[in-house]
Amino acid sequence: MFDISKIRTVDDFPKKGIKFFDITTVLNDAESFQELFQALFEKAQVLKPDVITALEARGYFFAPALALALKIPFVPIRKKGKLPYKTFSESYELEYGQETIEVHQDAIKPHQRILIFDDILATGGTAAAAAKLMQHFNPTNINFLFLMELSFLNGRKLITNYKIDSLIIT
Repeated sequence: MFDISKIRTVDDFPKKGIKFFDITTVLNDAESFQELFQALFEKAQVLKPDVITALEARGYFFAPALALALKIPFVPIRKKGKLPYKTFSESYELEYGQETIEVHQDAIKPHQRILIFDDILATGGTAAAAAKLMQHFNPTNINFLFLMELSFLNGRKLITNYKIDSLIIT
């Protein structure tokens, strides 16, 4: 089990009342980074995805490497206006504002098993928007993998129709 104390907690970031979990402390420690990656890889392997997608930006720290290790494609989900080709879009509410995410319309083939990776499951708005975005591809299934889940925010309530796996649950 990964030691959560290796993740720095920053109060009142990005705004007052928000507790931010800073994973750069893990990224700066090669041994912890490898340990964390290996644990995520083992969970991802069990799900047998055809493609892995991740949300900008912290999902990108792990998902491309997981895709390489699994020998499957990586598909980025980006913030609005960052992708150069035709996109599907989905807007959602964050605990500190509103956001729109996009994915290229030709990024995923129909009937694939999609694994959505993100660093943290908080209120579930981002995850629900990502799942809705992936529905455009008529997938066989959608699974979620999170580095950390803040269970006190009950984010699972917005994505109950999917298999959810979290490495760390607080």
